[in-house]
Amino acid sequence: MTVLEETTGEPDAAPSEPTDARGRVAELHGIRAQALAGPSEKATQAQHAKGKLTARERIELLVDPGSFQEVEQLRRHRASGFGLETKKPYTDGVITGWGTVEGRTVFVYAHDFRIFGGALGEAHAMKIHKIMDMAIAAGAPLVSLNDGAGARIQEGVSALAGYGGIFQRNTKASGVIPQISVMLGPCAGGAAYSPALTDFVFMVRETSQMFITGPDVVKAVTGEEITQNGLGGADVHAETSGVCHFAYDDEETCIAEVRYLLSLLPQNNRENPPRHATGDPADRRGDVLLDLVPADGNRPYDMTKVIEEIVDDGEYLEVHERWARNIICALARLDGQVVGIVANQPQSLAGVLDIEASEKAARFVQMCDAFNIPILTLLDVPGFLPGVDQEHGGIIRHGAKLLYAYCNATVPRISLILRKAYGGAYIVMDSQSIGADLTYAWPTNEIAVMGAEGAANVIFRRQIAEAEDPEAMRARMVKEYKSELMHPYYAAERGLVDDVIDPAETREILIKSLAMLQSKHADLPSRKHGNPPQ
Repeated sequence: MTVLEETTGEPDAAPSEPTDARGRVAELHGIRAQALAGPSEKATQAQHAKGKLTARERIELLVDPGSFQEVEQLRRHRASGFGLETKKPYTDGVITGWGTVEGRTVFVYAHDFRIFGGALGEAHAMKIHKIMDMAIAAGAPLVSLNDGAGARIQEGVSALAGYGGIFQRNTKASGVIPQISVMLGPCAGGAAYSPALTDFVFMVRETSQMFITGPDVVKAVTGEEITQNGLGGADVHAETSGVCHFAYDDEETCIAEVRYLLSLLPQNNRENPPRHATGDPADRRGDVLLDLVPADGNRPYDMTKVIEEIVDDGEYLEVHERWARNIICALARLDGQVVGIVANQPQSLAGVLDIEASEKAARFVQMCDAFNIPILTLLDVPGFLPGVDQEHGGIIRHGAKLLYAYCNATVPRISLILRKAYGGAYIVMDSQSIGADLTYAWPTNEIAVMGAEGAANVIFRRQIAEAEDPEAMRARMVKEYKSELMHPYYAAERGLVDDVIDPAETREILIKSLAMLQSKHADLPSRKHGNPPQ
């Protein structure tokens, strides 16, 4: 854990003893001004030169104007040795407090990189512990604005233990209040585990990095040479590792999107997400949907266009947009009500489920269930991705994560089958048999154990092999299988879907269904906790 070089200004002189109440108030304002100003103008300029805002500037962007109330502003560390006894700045390098976002309470802590490089010491950690406890007690979201150099090694194990308290509180708050980590600088070593325990991670390109061991250690141990951004930059975590949910080019845009995300989330697990009035008619027809989705199941299309046509005003927030692109996870509104959307993306890997898609969707389903967000699943899935890498990588247990998440979810669950719904992937993607409250299908649906071609090759293997014209026989058997077991109304006739609907009526039917399900109450068996696949 490295502590970056910091600028903390001169040691604070002992204040002269005021003689009356007005003098004491004046003294207070002087101390507050010192705490608000930070260590020095030079340190502020150095922060800006890196393309980074200061901690207070970030908080001002996050919360409503004039709403921030700071706590423990005057706290200082009590360490000595290694020169710390002469460097005791107010705040100890982290600003904590609460404010409002669109009028709703949000708790915040922000590392101040200008002080000790934002490194975590004992007092610094205790401030974070306190604001986390306050957020849990108040039942309000917690946003961390991270820009720190890890543990303050001058304070020894006392600093390191501070991380344990943060991790314990992250876990205690999980599924109780929304937790959002905004990475605005370096995050190395144990510090990287706290964001990984939260619900959402935001990063800024070029200025934020996350890794357990930095480039120097990687080179020393493995001989590999890599930059900080190449090892743990925003694009790496947004596209490759899946650690980062959202990546942006600058801090202003990043923090604005944090505000937007908060507008879609409830305050805690006992409340519903805020409902916003919309001018988009609930009965608006989607005649264009027939043109967006080809009837030929082998032709790809962009599922995001379908989502835009269904949801209010075409607006949605995609989570993990650049990771596991064969599945879409998004937050949107239907008639003002927030919904979580899980959808196969035929434009990427034909929309199959694989290891990463299963992990991505499972975590999203769990988040929606924790925070009372109804789940809408849009199916066009040809199955699980076959291959040695997938099998050896554990597709069975990873696919089971998504199955477990859906089966465990008690929020309203609605599924819509657009085209393909094949095999185990159909069951896993919130089929009626695992507890979906309502299942609809378009007349273009193909619900089956497998595709007709594969099924015909298995069932009619002998007839095809013995035929004078095997290809003609195969084509006839494929047609027969489709006619018998894959026609659009087969599942409806057997009660496996609740209705086959006109695509143009999709929005209206989904909104009516959500309204009916809004008073749904479901209890799981009493238990300490489940044991989900890992």
